[in-house]
Amino acid sequence: MPLPTTVTPLYELEIPSSKKKIKYRPFLVKEQKILLIALESQDQVQILEAIKTIFKNCIETKIKLEDLSIFDVEYIFLNIRGRSIQETIEMNVTCEDDGETEVKVEFLINDVKVEFPEGHSKEIQLSDNILLVMKYPNLDYFAKVNFSEEVQDPYELVASCVDTVYENGEDCGDFTKEEAIEWVEKLTNPQFEKIQQFFNTMPALRHRLKIRNPKTKVETEYVIEGLANFFA
Repeated sequence: MPLPTTVTPLYELEIPSSKKKIKYRPFLVKEQKILLIALESQDQVQILEAIKTIFKNCIETKIKLEDLSIFDVEYIFLNIRGRSIQETIEMNVTCEDDGETEVKVEFLINDVKVEFPEGHSKEIQLSDNILLVMKYPNLDYFAKVNFSEEVQDPYELVASCVDTVYENGEDCGDFTKEEAIEWVEKLTNPQFEKIQQFFNTMPALRHRLKIRNPKTKVETEYVIEGLANFFA
């Protein structure tokens, strides 16, 4: 008698940046094994390929992985992991009013959303005649910041996120990664600070909790941001 066929449920969520709805399933034991082996290897390429495999296998709706921003990837990965392992996140957080008392908190993954700060824009006016249009970090960067101890080069990150450069309203055209890095390194400090503001105000996976210190009875807001911190 053959072994029974298991039925894997499908879920739906909305991609934060595009508002497109996709269907996905939890990852299976074989896919979790691929990810664990990749993490143990600490090999950046292997980890990235494992994440791509999970996304390609688990997302039933056709999408281009390269079009997903880092906060899209974090949001989707959080939900896939939640449906696959545990839908509730439990962690200990330190009360900010005394900086030492720890409180256990628990919340549903469904409650975690991507926040879009007011005033954030992809367009940066670097000078009277130069307009820069940025794009968000992608899946590759997601793998680096969440599953690698490698120190990220801020100039390389900025260069990888330069989408289009306009001079006097004219598109400067295509450029290589090396050309972008060289161009970024020639910016003035005030211009580079404008670009850093783009990253500082970028949409992010974020959850806000009200924490009450059992010792002082003081209630404060605690903010959890970025995928890695949800599983710290």
